[in-house]
Amino acid sequence: MNIIQPDLSSILNFISERDISAYKKQIRDHYTSLYNRTGKGSEFLGWIDLPQIFSTDVPGEIQSHAASLKDKADVFVVIGIGGSYLGARAVIEALSHHFGTLHDKKRFPLVLYAGQNLSEDYLADLMDVLDQKDYAVSVISKSGTTTEPALAFRIIKNHIEKKYGKEEARKRIIAITDKQKGALRKLAEEEHYRTFVVPGDVGGRYSVLTPVGLFPVAMAGMDIRELLHGALDMATHIRDKKDDFENNPASLYAAARNALYRSGRKTEILVSYEPRLFHFSEWWKQLFGESEGKEHKGIFPAAVTNTTDLHSMGQYIQDGERNLFETVLSVKSPTAELGIPSDADNLDELNYIAGKRIHEVNLKAEQGTTLAHIDGGVPNFRINIPFINEYSLGQLIYFFEMSCAISGYILGVNPFNQPGVEAYKRNMFALLGKPGFEKETGNLKRKD
Repeated sequence: MNIIQPDLSSILNFISERDISAYKKQIRDHYTSLYNRTGKGSEFLGWIDLPQIFSTDVPGEIQSHAASLKDKADVFVVIGIGGSYLGARAVIEALSHHFGTLHDKKRFPLVLYAGQNLSEDYLADLMDVLDQKDYAVSVISKSGTTTEPALAFRIIKNHIEKKYGKEEARKRIIAITDKQKGALRKLAEEEHYRTFVVPGDVGGRYSVLTPVGLFPVAMAGMDIRELLHGALDMATHIRDKKDDFENNPASLYAAARNALYRSGRKTEILVSYEPRLFHFSEWWKQLFGESEGKEHKGIFPAAVTNTTDLHSMGQYIQDGERNLFETVLSVKSPTAELGIPSDADNLDELNYIAGKRIHEVNLKAEQGTTLAHIDGGVPNFRINIPFINEYSLGQLIYFFEMSCAISGYILGVNPFNQPGVEAYKRNMFALLGKPGFEKETGNLKRKD
């Protein structure tokens, strides 16, 4: 069992081991609160045991239904917002061919997304695709009334029923929702959709290891058992090492990032050098931003994809405000192999790297950037990933989830709620004239 570990060695140029170990006792107490369900947000701690729970019967049930559904569809639409789609998209895009169906040898549907924005042009373009392709849909929502996915599903439900008829349409719709309550649960029962359950004690941003993430990932042809295997190994390791601070990756990461925060480092940038990790960074941003950003506290989560962003954000990171630090996802081995040829004329002056693999150049760019940023006053974590595969992604997902929970508790906030998300909704509802909401001078509020 090769457990992913954060490398903190360069951090010690900016904070001391004593700064990090000062959190040791506090973190031990936080593990007790988490595992005993006694801390803030205790009603949303079901994610802790998901790798054990869903490593048994659920993957077989999901894979079986995905296998039958994929033959009906060239396109599979995932309708959801926030944690209802970001985790699935992070895994799917990390494991997919960069150019999708142009190189699809395995015959799995192309996964597209809806309900994550309110753009009319986006939805209209999606409907153009669905006019031309056979498709199936998963709609993901505990309540069924969240505006963005509910609106998208209303439009797509109307379309799919007109295209295939109600009887066939219901065979192409999967509802992933609460076990007993909510508008989507009621609709699913009335329409006889196939359903999978979002556990009531798991919040959206911690739900990727439930059917919320597992069903779309299975539809895309990825191995959800290996994803859960990686998560289970990380979960077991963290629990086994809960009192062994120096050998617990979640403890070290949570402690070090909070020590940096206390020293004035208010922004954390997740850095990758693989474009396929872009949406993994988006998932990470939601996880930490929505969990920690409360009570005017929290590290601001940002992300860059290098070397692309070295030609845009690189200047700021190197020479801008010294209020940030970086966490680098360092991938040891790519899935493909491509070498650099020699050229007789050498007009581009690249013969000095002829014969090397492109990944070797990418790693040297990563190492050189890290050194430059450290010299420029930017602390750098490194998280070494042997390969981008299901097992490694499962480990990373659970590692970041537990680190985020511990880090939120260190800050003194509830890492499992999101009260600030409701503010824009109240204003939007009032502006749209939703019953029960009204506009006041300078403010919008719900009627009593």
